[in-house]
Amino acid sequence: MEQHVNLSEVRPPPTPYRLERPVYDEAYLHSQLLHPKDRSPKTVRQRLAKQAKAIALSFLPILTWLPSYPVKEYLFGDLVSGLSTGVMQLPQGLAYAMLAAVPPVYGLYSSFYPVLLYTFFGTSRHISIGTFAVISLMIGGVAVREAPDSRFTIQAPNATNGTYGDFIDTEARDARRVEIAVVLTTMVGLIQLVLGLLRFGFVAIYLTEPLVRGFTTAAAIHVFISQFKYLLGIKTDRFSGPLSVLYSLAAVLTNIATTNLTTMFLGVVCVVFLYGVKYLNERFKKKLPVPVPGEIIVVIVCTGISHGLSLSDNYQVDVVGTIPTGLLPPSLPDFSLVPNLVADSVAIAIVGFSMGISLAKIFALKHGYSVDGNQELIAMGLCNFVSSFFQTFAITCSMSRSLVQESTGGRTQIAGLLASFVVLVVVVAIGFVFQPLPQTVLAAIIMVNLLGMFKQFRDIPGLWRTSRIELTIWVVAFVASVLLGLDLGLLVALGFAILTVAVECKGIKIFHSNSSIYFANSDLYVNALKEKVIPDDDGDLGVTCEVVSGDDSQNHMDVQQNGLVAEARPESDSEEAQFLEPLGPVHTLILDWTPVNFIDTVGAKAIKLVRGPYFDFYSTTVHSEHFYKMLRWKRSFDAHVLVLVMWNFAECQTFVMSHCPENTTSLFYALSWQMIKEYAAVDVCTFIAGCSSEYFQEILG
Repeated sequence: MEQHVNLSEVRPPPTPYRLERPVYDEAYLHSQLLHPKDRSPKTVRQRLAKQAKAIALSFLPILTWLPSYPVKEYLFGDLVSGLSTGVMQLPQGLAYAMLAAVPPVYGLYSSFYPVLLYTFFGTSRHISIGTFAVISLMIGGVAVREAPDSRFTIQAPNATNGTYGDFIDTEARDARRVEIAVVLTTMVGLIQLVLGLLRFGFVAIYLTEPLVRGFTTAAAIHVFISQFKYLLGIKTDRFSGPLSVLYSLAAVLTNIATTNLTTMFLGVVCVVFLYGVKYLNERFKKKLPVPVPGEIIVVIVCTGISHGLSLSDNYQVDVVGTIPTGLLPPSLPDFSLVPNLVADSVAIAIVGFSMGISLAKIFALKHGYSVDGNQELIAMGLCNFVSSFFQTFAITCSMSRSLVQESTGGRTQIAGLLASFVVLVVVVAIGFVFQPLPQTVLAAIIMVNLLGMFKQFRDIPGLWRTSRIELTIWVVAFVASVLLGLDLGLLVALGFAILTVAVECKGIKIFHSNSSIYFANSDLYVNALKEKVIPDDDGDLGVTCEVVSGDDSQNHMDVQQNGLVAEARPESDSEEAQFLEPLGPVHTLILDWTPVNFIDTVGAKAIKLVRGPYFDFYSTTVHSEHFYKMLRWKRSFDAHVLVLVMWNFAECQTFVMSHCPENTTSLFYALSWQMIKEYAAVDVCTFIAGCSSEYFQEILG
């Protein structure tokens, strides 16, 4: 007879959970939690050890991440990235040595030592340290200026007809230029190192983005024109100083009849091939596991063709020449050259660091980590200073190599370390293989790598629509650097950029509040705003300025020249009032809420009280109630209401001056980032809305 068994009766009862929590008393909380320093006083030795450890971790960032390096997760990506970057670094090192006016092998040295050192001292995980076109060109200009060809002209018998003629002692010239480049690199590294130890990492902020982009675009013009003679096989002198780019172009056009057709054909084919590879890599970057290494393919194929056809002997094609095998022993630079190189070293040090830190911050923001500007300055200083004793020239990060290192899966500085080992293998073992490489191939590599810089011309239409001041900075930096040279051009552009900062932003005033706006203090906020900004019937509030409203009425505001709200003072009782001149028409009032972290419905409605005869929204369809609802329910702001998410007054003034029509009276809100995150007023990716639909589309587009 079958028996039906109930499974619930067979199963054992579930095991009850057992929770244990310690019981704390007042004495324990007082001794262990409220006063943790009293429980274990540290000795002097322990404090010194702790400080020494902190200094070591700060000075050697590799100690903070290498012990916890996830081998299984990161090693393969770093390996592929390091090999890809190293293969790309080889031809660029050879090519950029030509820009620095030194033999190509010194470009390989500069692609090994600094990269190795940056692994230990750098804080960025993705930038590729090494040779770069702009820095190499600046070094080459100094080397040519201090060691021109005319100083090394000698008379020697002609092998064909036995007569004497003027020839250039290239060995002595190159040796002297190497000495100049090495001393210059030593000074660049020393300046960067001292600035980093003195915590001067903030100096890069004075090189604004329009200035840097205009300067690098001008440098691309210099580099591009300087490579024409190598691409065409024309023999011309190398120029430096003001108008050098015009002299170089004129020399090429004058001697265009002496073009070596074989050299030109090979160079043009390489340019077309490299451009096609770069286009395919960009077009199919999501489908390709690693970018196609077009540069190393061109170098290997053209080296084989040159060796097989004896292009140097049969067709007079200029080649790289002797590449010694192995590394050079360390040696002291010739410090007698220092007095002539001080100004150049300062310019190169600042430009190199500015390019490095800007690219490092971009990758850090993308991948969610932070970089230390001062430590980056120290790292680059050590890379240049220490490496200069091994015959290298100044370096910084390369955008093209950094993009390859990041896109191929690089996670840490191990990728750069592996890339340096690739260069080391070539220098020690197989460097002689590249001796037949035609120089026109290196010129083609340089020219194609400048395409990214030439795309910066697209900045001009955007800056014309958004900020005429930044457009002026861009144009001044570009024109000055093209005509006066990179060193003087940078100085002129920097001075002009500082002058634009000193210009007062007229017509923009800011009311700053240090507290939240809610039911308990909303009346106080409005009263303070009326007292300090909105005039009374008499209109006497000390320093006055006109407010242009919708009906062209004139009012007075008590505002300091720097945009901060001032206390009301009688004109006769204040000495400062005698030195403050009346300001121009005010078209914009900014309510700066950067410290504000809370607002309720009462506070939102209080904003309505500042509207009316004095100020109004640029779009009058948005009321205070709608304003609060948009904050609370994540709705989008009207495109005609300017919302500023700023951290200081200067940013507010700069943005409003760039985007606000001068003939309108508008009320703007500057919301804190904390407030944006709490209420989700606007999307994080589009946290700035323009004051008109055109500006709105331009900024977000």
